Formats: sequence, structure tokens, C-alpha cells
Amino acid sequence: MGWVLAGLGLVVLQVIYSNTTPNKWHATESQPDIIVSPATTNFTPPFKTQGRHIRNADGEPLKLASINWYGASDINFIPSGLDVRHRDEIAQLIRRLGFNSVRLPYADKIVDQDPVVNSSMIAANPDLFLTATSNGKPRALDVYHAVVESLTAAGLLVIVNNHITQATWCCGINPCDIIWHNDWLAGGRFCRIPQSEDKWIHNWETVMSPLAKNPLVLGADLRNEPRGLWGTLNWNDWATAAEKVSERLFAINPYWLMIVEGISSANDLSGVRSRPIKLSRPAQVVYSAHVYMWYGWGQLYPFSKRSYSEFAAEMNKNWAYLLFEDLAPVWVGEFGVPGELSVGGQNYWSHLVRFLEVSDASWGY
Repeated sequence: MGWVLAGLGLVVLQVIYSNTTPNKWHATESQPDIIVSPATTNFTPPFKTQGRHIRNADGEPLKLASINWYGASDINFIPSGLDVRHRDEIAQLIRRLGFNSVRLPYADKIVDQDPVVNSSMIAANPDLFLTATSNGKPRALDVYHAVVESLTAAGLLVIVNNHITQATWCCGINPCDIIWHNDWLAGGRFCRIPQSEDKWIHNWETVMSPLAKNPLVLGADLRNEPRGLWGTLNWNDWATAAEKVSERLFAINPYWLMIVEGISSANDLSGVRSRPIKLSRPAQVVYSAHVYMWYGWGQLYPFSKRSYSEFAAEMNKNWAYLLFEDLAPVWVGEFGVPGELSVGGQNYWSHLVRFLEVSDASWGY
């Protein structure tokens, strides 16, 4: 389990960048066979939820074994690696390694400005120049949507994720990016990308509309790690916004799953017990948690210092109760490997792997 959760992501990066000649495939023969279960390959859409499970159209459970493909939320505006590998090759590699789904983050900036992409960043994807919507100059959304098509053509589910407002590394303390809108901060005029809640929703509609007829686009991870200033975001405020954008997206495709992360940097879903997400299509809500060794805002007792019983108790309090009480599905959409080779790092990692096995939660590396 530990190799599957950490090593697979590193293998993807190693193979993508193992040969810098564009469009030339290279992989070692030492890649191990990946064992997958029926629960990770049940792809008969549409999907809905029942208790703790996501189920396919035949009622069979689907467990997400996901990988995050970053880049479109960062300074280059597009998924990383397209300078050295064709997107189809990357998608096929991800599938071959045993993942069944990809979380594909984007920044609101790529919707707001849709910048022309630096041609060197897509050097291994020359066909993008032929299909570009702007005089042979591919723009960020052209590339993003092309990557989605490559992933689903490879048989992977895609979860679209609104990651950040400004295209940069996430997540720091910049108040312009801590929640889905920044007009609370002097109308957003001090932010590089001013954003209201209505604009955030409109951006979602812009990103998702071209994907409406793709049955393997599983749904929308509505906002990465909402937290407020120093972790002060109220769950009810976030839940209300999540409901609003979900209903707007249902108008485009009523079968998408709506994925709602916890507050406090996606650590805390305890508020769901008293205030669950309420949608016109109630069987299409999935909750998402993130787990990292440092834990969350203002915590002085990181997971590296906790016993397994303490770690498990925190997971249960924050999100795993939804699984154990058969209330709703939870997808651990991000988790971190230890940032250092230490006793504390090993302590955290062994606890996390053990708990993911015990809870049988869907996960995304």
C-alpha cells in the first residue's frame, strides 16, 4: 500500500522526464505490475452516491485511486510535462500504473485571462497548434480541455479542481487566495486577480461547459483547501457557496458529482454532521479531506508526534466518521509523504497508510 500511494506518483514523474526528446517513449522494464480491484475499475456512468460509497450505473461501488496532475494552477498555466511527453502518452502511463482517476487543478487566472501558452511548454504536443482557437496560438483553456480528452480517452475518470485564484503555488497566506472570492478584501482591488463569488461560479461554468458530454468527467472538486484568514473560515459559509455553484453546474450536466472539501485547509469536515451539503440531487455529494504531516492551521502537535490511536481519533473526528457511520463518501484528494527522513516522518506515514487501509477511503496522491 505504501508503495502504491507514494511510489507511483514518483514513477510517473521519472518516466515522463526520463528522456527529454519530445514524443520519444522511454520506460524501464523494472516497473512492477499493479494489482487493481474491481472496485477501482467500475466505470459504468453515470455515478451517484449511496451511504459511504460512490456507485456506478449498475449499483457497483467505485473506489477512487487518483493522482493529481498539477500545472494548470501554477505559473505556466498548463498541466506540467507537455514539453517532453505527448499528453496521450502521459495519460496511458497513468492508467497503466493502476490509477483510475486524475484530479486536474486549474487557477481562476487561466479562465479570467486565458493566456497564450509559451510554445516551449507544449513542445511534445505539436497537434495543439493545429487545433488552437486563436490563430494557431494555443491558449491555456485549449490545452486544459485537450488534456481532459486525452485522460478520458485512456479510460481515466477526471475530477476538475478549482485550485487557486492567482496562478501560483498553493497554498500560502496570501489573503487573495484563501477562499473562492476576494472581494471581501477592499473589493479585491489589491489582488492580482480580483474575484467575486459570482465570477468564481461563472469561471466554473466556462471550464465545465465544453466537458458536459464527456461521460468520464466525474465531477467538480469545487475549491482547494478553503481556510479563510489563518483558518477562520466558517463551515456554513463555505457550504452555502458550494451549494450555489453545484446547482449552477447541475444545469450544465445533472450527473456530475459535486466534491466539497473541508475547511481549515481541507482538514475539517466535522461541520457536516450538523450542517450537511443539501442539493437538489442529494445522491451526488462527495466530501474531500487532505492529510499532511504538519496537520493544519495553528496546530502545535503535528501528526509526526502522535500515536496511531491519536492519529486515528483525529481522522475520525474530522472526516472519517462519515465513512464509518455510512453517511457519505469521503475522498482523500491530497496527502503528503514525509518531508524528511526521520522517526517522526516514518511515524506519520505508517499511521496514514494504516488508516487508509482501515477506512477503505478513496484517495488521490
